[in-house]
Amino acid sequence: MAFSDLLHGRPLIAILRGVAADEAVRISHAVWDSGIGRVEVPIQTPEAIKALRAVAAAGATRDEVVGAGTVVNTTLVDVALDAGAGFTVAPGLDEDVWQASLTAGLPHLPGVATATEVHRAMSLGAEWVKVFPAGALGPTWFTAMRGPFPQARFVATGAIDAGNVGDFLRAGVVAVGVGGSITQPGGVEAIVEAVRHHM
Repeated sequence: MAFSDLLHGRPLIAILRGVAADEAVRISHAVWDSGIGRVEVPIQTPEAIKALRAVAAAGATRDEVVGAGTVVNTTLVDVALDAGAGFTVAPGLDEDVWQASLTAGLPHLPGVATATEVHRAMSLGAEWVKVFPAGALGPTWFTAMRGPFPQARFVATGAIDAGNVGDFLRAGVVAVGVGGSITQPGGVEAIVEAVRHHM
């Protein structure tokens, strides 16, 4: 499944970093219930891999595809596949990780932060790219990049919350990755409402 299918009508990726398995499953169900979100679990620790397994298993009962985040080497591609992930995400652009993910049958969302990286990602065949850290780059970065890269599909990630998500969506991003704020009490509801307002 390509990102054009994974994120069609779902402009929200909930990033559950450092969240225990049971809580990650609870938040994931809330995101899925909204009908506009996917879930990504960064896999930097054994506890995070356990959480990914739990979320992927819960997603399978609802035909929901779950992503593995912070996949920064080819070993983690194998870990992601074994844990049940359906796609991988990285903070940067690594050609080996890109190729390993595609070989494993997992669509990969590489991270970019410069025009050079966007260009390189496009040359590899990555139409969809994660822009990180979006909060530091600001919405105008996306407005500027849409000129030379009209075919790029930007997923803004990093310091996105209910208060600024509209600025990024208006700047032309096709999806937002939301981490810390979505794991707070009421976080899912707040970000879902804000995203829906700008869909």
